[in-house]
Amino acid sequence: MSRRRHQPRFSPADPCPCGLPAPYGACCGRLHRGEAAAATAEQLMRSRYSAFVVQDAAYLLRTWHPDDRPPRIGFDPGLRWTGLEVLSATEGGPFHTEGTVRFRARFTDGGEPGVMEEHSRFVRQDGAWLYRAALPE
Repeated sequence: MSRRRHQPRFSPADPCPCGLPAPYGACCGRLHRGEAAAATAEQLMRSRYSAFVVQDAAYLLRTWHPDDRPPRIGFDPGLRWTGLEVLSATEGGPFHTEGTVRFRARFTDGGEPGVMEEHSRFVRQDGAWLYRAALPE
């Protein structure tokens, strides 16, 4: 069976999983396709959350800082991401080189609901925002 069969079906007209009021194709989808780059750390974080939803491992690896990037990404077939809430963001704007975003992501795992909260660090390298690491709590 191909890996594609396990990927959630997401059309460009579907609401974007990142929670912004735009269709996926015009929001995070254009970043996933490489048609645009994230302008802020928060936009990168939202697009990475959406990449987990649509299981776009190539985008996740491409936007992970090389010092922290895993060799590959596997997706748990029983895990479904169900919502994103941005709690705060510091710096990470168009003129910054670093930024942080605190977020809460909701999911179901085998049908059981759960919540993941993370305070993420982002850096700009060669003009592109990259996920650096989760900050310790």
